[in-house]
Amino acid sequence: MKAGETLVVVRLDRLARSLSHLLEVIEGLEAKGAHFKSLRDPVDTSSPQGKFTLQVLGAAAELERALIRERTLYGLRSARSEGRIGGNPGLRSQDPEAIRKVRDARDQAHFSKLERSASQWIPEVRRLRPNMPWEDVTRIINAKLPADARKWSIERLKRAVRRYVREGLMESAVLERAPRKDTDDRLLAIIAGIAGASPDMTLAQIADRLEAMHERTPRGRSKWSGSSVKMLLDRAKTQGLLS
Repeated sequence: MKAGETLVVVRLDRLARSLSHLLEVIEGLEAKGAHFKSLRDPVDTSSPQGKFTLQVLGAAAELERALIRERTLYGLRSARSEGRIGGNPGLRSQDPEAIRKVRDARDQAHFSKLERSASQWIPEVRRLRPNMPWEDVTRIINAKLPADARKWSIERLKRAVRRYVREGLMESAVLERAPRKDTDDRLLAIIAGIAGASPDMTLAQIADRLEAMHERTPRGRSKWSGSSVKMLLDRAKTQGLLS
């Protein structure tokens, strides 16, 4: 989704598993400047009425969370007063089946978290690997994230990719070793990767992205100019790295 675009669904339950999940998805869209609309529900974030409805839903979700917390705390206090110990009895007794269920639940929760962040990294990994080293792929992905977003580490990204390959959701070729490149070829690949991911970016925006990645110019300078970016883009096109 790009700024100004609208994601349209038939019903809310076609998009989200819960109210909190729905609000999380819409928050992600708004961060990109995009809108959301449901055809059969009064939610259209491009209109004042739709935004008001969304605020009401958010307040309802917060109330639901507060009530759950209150009931949980009451239940724990009641159990302690009766001498009961909290926690999973199967885990306390080291029951293998209970341990397996907990492990599977944690694994599924981790995979769900990866799914929610998939738009951040899957397109870049598929486009840049294995022609580009993991370090550069990670830096390109992180440079696109908002300032307050959690950044990817090389190992966390590789674990996520290996999980998707294991699930059959990504080609195994992305895990192959990247070919060695000299400094010039590596810089061309990085610039081609940035421009290929966002064809509408201006030369100045690409320069800003390179500076955010702390990438040095061919002359070793930290400040990039539009002319330097254009020269490298032209070379990348000549070498077939960018259409």
